[in-house]
Amino acid sequence: MKRLALIAIFLAPYWHQAIAQEDTSLVERGERLGEIVVTGTRNETDIRHLPMTVSIVDRNLIEQNNVPSLMPVLSRQIPGFFVTSRGVMGYGVSGGAAGGMSLRGISGGSGRLMVLIDGHPQYMGIMGHPIADAYQSLLAERVEVLRGPASVLYGSNAMGGVINIVTRKMKEDGVSTSFNVGYGSHNTLQTEFSNRLHKGRFTSVVGASYNRTDGHRKNMEFEQYGGYVKLGYELGENWNMWADVNVTHFNASQPGSLDAPLEDADQRITRGMASFALENRYENTSGTLSLFYNWGRHRINDGYNASAVEEPLLYRFNSRDRMMGISWYQSAQLFKGNRITVGADWFGFGGEAWNRFVAGEKEGAEVSIVDKDENEVAGYVDVRQGFSRWLTVNAGLRVDNHSQAGCEVIPQFGAAIHLPGGIELKLSANKGFRYPLIREMFMWGAANPLLEAERMWNYEAAFSQKVLHGRLSYGLNIFHLKGDNMIVTTSVDGKMQNLNTGEIENTGIEVEFAYSFASPFRIDANYSWLDMKNPVAGAPEHKLYLGGTYWSRKWNVSSGVQYVADLYKSSSAGDTENFLLWDAKVSYNVLEKFSVWARCENILGQEYEIMAGYPMPGTTVMFGVNVAL
Repeated sequence: MKRLALIAIFLAPYWHQAIAQEDTSLVERGERLGEIVVTGTRNETDIRHLPMTVSIVDRNLIEQNNVPSLMPVLSRQIPGFFVTSRGVMGYGVSGGAAGGMSLRGISGGSGRLMVLIDGHPQYMGIMGHPIADAYQSLLAERVEVLRGPASVLYGSNAMGGVINIVTRKMKEDGVSTSFNVGYGSHNTLQTEFSNRLHKGRFTSVVGASYNRTDGHRKNMEFEQYGGYVKLGYELGENWNMWADVNVTHFNASQPGSLDAPLEDADQRITRGMASFALENRYENTSGTLSLFYNWGRHRINDGYNASAVEEPLLYRFNSRDRMMGISWYQSAQLFKGNRITVGADWFGFGGEAWNRFVAGEKEGAEVSIVDKDENEVAGYVDVRQGFSRWLTVNAGLRVDNHSQAGCEVIPQFGAAIHLPGGIELKLSANKGFRYPLIREMFMWGAANPLLEAERMWNYEAAFSQKVLHGRLSYGLNIFHLKGDNMIVTTSVDGKMQNLNTGEIENTGIEVEFAYSFASPFRIDANYSWLDMKNPVAGAPEHKLYLGGTYWSRKWNVSSGVQYVADLYKSSSAGDTENFLLWDAKVSYNVLEKFSVWARCENILGQEYEIMAGYPMPGTTVMFGVNVAL
């Protein structure tokens, strides 16, 4: 209660000032009725006509947070979404890794949550999960998060929802260059450079970053290099094309848990993606043909516990993975109020993994673990029909075939009801699925090549309203999801094996609220409650965020509180954590193109863990400068 009182005292001057100066003529800063999104239907669509819920984090908010990774921003702003963490910077992979994403209790670590970059799937080709360190802030113009299954449009792995990173662009003619650098606690350095150009029909975006930290514990260093290039050209009034490439490399060390410390647990990871797209845009139809290729190279030393008199490992884990695909869709308005989208996808994914011996009798030898490729081919149709001005109905169907696991038929249904007073009601029933991963079918002792797809239904009702000329917005979502055929590792005749015997059943409530006062001050809040029949690690039962922002010509000050309760730190029953985090950020424009900024996290010095045995850092501070030309 004392901590909450401190927070209330901090926000009170802003609150009092905002109420005293309230002016009903002000339109909420940054909010628009009919905001356009691309994630729910592939083509640009008014968000009000979608039956599912899509949350948006725009570039202004990303820059305001001044963090190199997108994950902390999404964890605060998206109800029901949470990302595990273990330190100041970096998530890592393999044993002891953080960066586990969950949405409504559906874990991305098991490949049940899809990350997209411009609509292209991004996950490790062998293990099947997204890698959090690859999703840097320098990439994103905005991030759209679809809460709930999106398998009709995006196929396997989108059963719990999708996070679509929409990459940077330059709309106006001219050149824009920026450089951001910050330094702070635990010898932490973050840098970001970007240059955007639009001249005639040609556009380009070039970005680069370098980030590092010593970490708040011994053997917790992290270092990352990133680069991004995007080129676009308008072929004519109705056609344009673009291509991009993004590469990130990071070196990460993990110290192990407090009761099982590790030495030499080091990782060298390279992740990359490239894509090409040809787009058409006419009055009544639009579409895209795109090709993409993702790759990864992992070199991992799992380390050893010197305190337990363990010896260094004689081998290192190595892997190469890849994912490639061709996607096509065309969307058309056949008559008034109608929109039909048809599309087809082909995805190929896989790779090889091996142990390389660096000592002992087998020194120099390599032992294969897996060398496998699979593919997925699908066609889909999505139909939306508006009736008068108050009702939009939606139905979709995907037929998808996996080279190993067979065929799946995926339907979805929904309706959006537009009522007077800015009220929107949405109802949906969506099926999601996930094919078994190469890891589950072919790697290590529990492998089972006869696995089938996991399946899940999500039922959802949503209410939202914008009033006072859009300055006040709030919403409520209620959902129930139930899945079967879930892949779990269980004992069969004394031997561990992967089987389709698991079930999942989650129910939840999500609430969002935002209000912009007449003065340059805004508050926003979100809360999620999650009830899981079978609790999983990294998915809290309660998550609350309350934030406030004040801005002027010179200043931008923001502060936020995140409260997390009943978070399972591990799969052990009762191993839960509650914590309250208070953060603050401030920037000041010294000159028109030059600003200084500061960020303080965990102001109250809360002692807590998100992963069992990995205490999080106390209060940390960062200071930096931003130059925009």
